[in-house]
Amino acid sequence: MTHLPLPVEALIVVDVQSAFVTGGGAVPDAARLVDRTTDLIARARKSGALVVHLQNDGPAGSEDEPHTPGWELHHPVRNGPTEVVIRKPQDDGFAQTSLGSLLTDSGVKSLAVCGVMSEMCVQATARTALALGYRVVLPHDAHATQNIPAAPGISDAIPAATVSRVAEWALGSDVEITAHASDVHFTALPPQGLR
Repeated sequence: MTHLPLPVEALIVVDVQSAFVTGGGAVPDAARLVDRTTDLIARARKSGALVVHLQNDGPAGSEDEPHTPGWELHHPVRNGPTEVVIRKPQDDGFAQTSLGSLLTDSGVKSLAVCGVMSEMCVQATARTALALGYRVVLPHDAHATQNIPAAPGISDAIPAATVSRVAEWALGSDVEITAHASDVHFTALPPQGLR
């Protein structure tokens, strides 16, 4: 019998920005990632869970430099008491942002994390959430990254799918990894969490 994880109260959508899911800089199989994150967002909204879109502020000249086309969030946002955008200056969505206080104020105890890049912003955000005592669910098919190019004398090229799997593994035994985004279930925020 397959055990599905208990429902979570929040969805953290990490850096699903135009530069990373459209055009020449898109992660491999970006269409799959967008399909899975679209589904997660829709189901989280329907259940009354908190949806947090993290938006990376890249340095000047980067593909995700603020207020450039690549920086824009790919998914439309429904700003309100249960859906927000938080801009971040570092990989970790908790570093120098209001994410921690938002989750605490909202009464969140468990969350799912999806988005890009698996071994950078997704992993860093999930790792801090675990360290802060949150229950963290990571759907395998709802995070992605780039291929790592070959490094002469060090390694051959490493496919993005392998990099993503290693990023999951490196989070240790406390993270709950599901095979499919459809395995993630949501529940409404506790009443005290609605503002």
